[in-house]
Amino acid sequence: MAQAQLPIPTHFNPQTVKDVWRVHYGDRADEATRWAQHHRLQPAAEDTTRICLLAIDVQNTFCIPDFELFVGGRLGMGAVDDSKRLCEFIYRNLGVITQIIPTMDTHTAMQIFHPIFWVNAAGEHPTPAATMITLEDVQQGVWRVNPAIAPSIAKGNLEALQHHALHYTKKLTDAGKYPLTVWPYHSMLGGIGHALVSAVEEAMFFHSVARSSQTQFELKGSHPLTENYSVLRPEVMEGQEGSILAQKNTSLIQTLLEFDAVIVAGQAKSHCVAWTIADLLTEIQLFDPALASKVYLLEDCTSPVVVPGVIDFTEQADAAYERFAEAGMHLVRSTSEIADWDGITL
Repeated sequence: MAQAQLPIPTHFNPQTVKDVWRVHYGDRADEATRWAQHHRLQPAAEDTTRICLLAIDVQNTFCIPDFELFVGGRLGMGAVDDSKRLCEFIYRNLGVITQIIPTMDTHTAMQIFHPIFWVNAAGEHPTPAATMITLEDVQQGVWRVNPAIAPSIAKGNLEALQHHALHYTKKLTDAGKYPLTVWPYHSMLGGIGHALVSAVEEAMFFHSVARSSQTQFELKGSHPLTENYSVLRPEVMEGQEGSILAQKNTSLIQTLLEFDAVIVAGQAKSHCVAWTIADLLTEIQLFDPALASKVYLLEDCTSPVVVPGVIDFTEQADAAYERFAEAGMHLVRSTSEIADWDGITL
């Protein structure tokens, strides 16, 4: 078995984690090959203890300052610091991480959580990040579906869309979920905000070559009529009258449950990370509650959504992590040695 801790390659520059740049794949591939030979890294397929790193939405749109939904946390540079620690964690533990699964929030303009989807009586769109649409708002006509999007989303059937808006907000209310939040346009498919943070992408590519382990990208969030914070399932899966709106990612759930350990990091702690972990815990409890003990949450590689003077989800995020710990999951830090974590034998 490869050593538990490795040095960090000299190409990694923590000062550039906040920047967007092109990864030089050829150079990194050559270096990763030499690195594997020098440190005698075995192919991931030979790992006795199979460890997965689930990196949630480590994308420019959430992790780079001045991008659409930068997750600053209360300290202001949360996601940048998280990404730096995540890169260092990947490099130090290159020899024991079997596979990396990055999730990618993936959107287009006309979706239920974007401003263009809604209008008020004056024909104005809601202010993103500052507007939450409740069931009562839809019932009272405070916000209604924008007629202009009906041809693109519902073949012109505005009435069906309006009925869906009522159904959708009621489902969120009945399930005790966050109200529908109108977000700025973000993670736009084909745009630079959709891409992984350059330094993180480079670290994942380096791991892929050094360990002969294909990075497994998981896209989420493209359905126009539902939110999809969790990579494992959308917020609402059923349309009106029980029709199927969207489905669980059963293949990914099965993949995660087959690993000996699953390490979770990414953005944002209060939303996509917490929702994914909660859904994973639900699946675990249905199958075997004891499996919660093989999930490890990197507390210092994730931050909550905080918009100063508007919203602060820090307490909700911390409360969620406390619930996960009470269910048997482990709260760990990226600077600790995996070999020292409870339940892992390397």
